[in-house]
Amino acid sequence: MKNKIIRADERGNKDSGWLKSKFILSFSNYVNPELSAFGTLFAFNDDLLSVGKGFGMHPHVNMEIISVLLKGKMNHKDSMDQNNIIGKGGVQIMSSGSGLFHEEYNVGDEEVNILQIWIYPKLQNVKPRYQYRSFPNENRFNKLQTIVSSEEGQEHCWINQNAKLSLGYFDAGNVVDYRFNPVNKCLFIYCIEGTIHVGENKLDARDGIGVWETDECQITIQSKAEFLIIETPVNQK
Repeated sequence: MKNKIIRADERGNKDSGWLKSKFILSFSNYVNPELSAFGTLFAFNDDLLSVGKGFGMHPHVNMEIISVLLKGKMNHKDSMDQNNIIGKGGVQIMSSGSGLFHEEYNVGDEEVNILQIWIYPKLQNVKPRYQYRSFPNENRFNKLQTIVSSEEGQEHCWINQNAKLSLGYFDAGNVVDYRFNPVNKCLFIYCIEGTIHVGENKLDARDGIGVWETDECQITIQSKAEFLIIETPVNQK
């Protein structure tokens, strides 16, 4: 098994006042040639959005854009006539395909913390699509919950890529044995809160690790923790 650890204090940083972003991969003003992408994972941003602030209408083309809301409340409005309010535990995905416009604002009374994840699509120029699901912590304690999958289903969001995203929320002492097809696949694991071990590697809050050249990964929960697993192709074979 090979791996690459990105510690919380090693992430890129951008402070726009109303938006504070931490970048795992190169994005915006943060350029790191060693972390330009991880497989088909193009961007992983940990954002803090001030009350009343947000992103006005802007376009996207041929990108799978996933939002995982960790704190607060925001809206989503797009050119497909979608208009939603998303709270903590909410997960949304836009398959931007041939093109769409959208906006998102903090519409709550506290700061929004959101993970913004961009993944290259499997098929180009498909019809744009949007989905939203809610995954409250209390409904997924001590289980690994699929939140995004390439397989259609009512319990998760669909992605135009041979990828899967899972949220874990576990008490101390639990062990998760994650198995996946090693052919052209890799994992990125992000510790949101608490402390976990990925194999022999300790991850504290907001640490991340990329894992490849293996077909399994053992995650041991040291203290009550929430974490995200992204399983994605290494490249577009």
